[in-house]
Amino acid sequence: MAKEIDTDIAVVGAGPAGLAAALALAHVGAKVVLIGPSAGGAGAGETRTAALLKSSVDLLKALKVWDALLSRAAPLKAIRIVDATGGLVRAPEIEFRSSELGLEAFGYNIANTTLVEALEDRAAKVLHAIEPESVAKIEPMAGLVVLTCKSGKKMTARLVVGADGRRSICREAASIAVKEWRYDQAAIATSFGHARPHDFVSTELHASGGSLTTVPLPGPHASSLIFVGATAEIEAFMRLDTASFRAVLEERLGGLLGSIDEVGARASFPVASLSAESLVGPRTALVGEAAHILPPIGAQGLNLGFRDAAALADCVAVAHRRSSDPGADDVLKAYARARKLDIATRTLGVDLLARSLLTDFLPMQAARSLIVHGLNRIAPLRRLAMRAGLAPPTELPSLMQPVPDW
Repeated sequence: MAKEIDTDIAVVGAGPAGLAAALALAHVGAKVVLIGPSAGGAGAGETRTAALLKSSVDLLKALKVWDALLSRAAPLKAIRIVDATGGLVRAPEIEFRSSELGLEAFGYNIANTTLVEALEDRAAKVLHAIEPESVAKIEPMAGLVVLTCKSGKKMTARLVVGADGRRSICREAASIAVKEWRYDQAAIATSFGHARPHDFVSTELHASGGSLTTVPLPGPHASSLIFVGATAEIEAFMRLDTASFRAVLEERLGGLLGSIDEVGARASFPVASLSAESLVGPRTALVGEAAHILPPIGAQGLNLGFRDAAALADCVAVAHRRSSDPGADDVLKAYARARKLDIATRTLGVDLLARSLLTDFLPMQAARSLIVHGLNRIAPLRRLAMRAGLAPPTELPSLMQPVPDW
């Protein structure tokens, strides 16, 4: 008979959000089991990077993961936004600098494979157990949840944390509905070398029908890239050989980073949004892409998932101090309340920006231009916008509160 494991909390999904949630929950005293195949197994097929904002970096510091990442991360000292839509009313170029807020950097850019490796190393040291296999069945009951792995191994938990992505089995077992919408867009994730140094500036070129974002890598002459466009266009670019794709990239960048030499492996994915109608269900809490998926604009996706993880840890910490049930209704309701405004505002804001790039509607172009003119001219307004981009409209969770570097 398959061995049973009993635990306080089972985190299903071993991607960055799931690993962060497991570590955060263990940090506040919970007995945590992480279940799911290693996300590091993507290997050469994983071409994406994570632009982690300051609060996410502070979380990794609190979880004792950051020291293993610092030497392989590139600071993001400025963000440049360029209107390349070609519309009748164009917004001026704008650059946000971290120094205006007294910060060394807005955050850091790290390869996903590197991030997962560091999180896995820490998880192996502090979690109760790691089960590197998929879950076949989840059965929420009155006082616990029974999870059955594909191997037949069973375990029980008082709380299940669903970090298992778009097709979440945790969400399905808890009967949580979702809203999904697509933009008839896809994106290419890759990296490239360039002649001019990036000076730790990330550039977003907002073009008609999509965007092209370059993000610094640790070397001064290398950047990661997210190239968003119409689905048919992106599919055509994925079919190009490396030399032809490099020529397209040079033309789209318009000399921004000088001539382009080596282009790395490419991977594509559809651009879509997903929003769970509730973050919680019977003894279930959703985090990361099981709860919300956003278009790749403004580095909001994984940072939102990390805030989920830290906020859930706060709620479970209260239950732990009271020696009460981490899967109780009051804990779950507190988590849902804590995350509601942040998720709603980020989802709406990113969706509006994505749609604004898909329209030729002149009033929309004029509104975008007017907003950027205001941000360029009025420094307090620009600083307010930067702070809003870095942090949620509510107080940051405890594990994301900045710790002075003594």
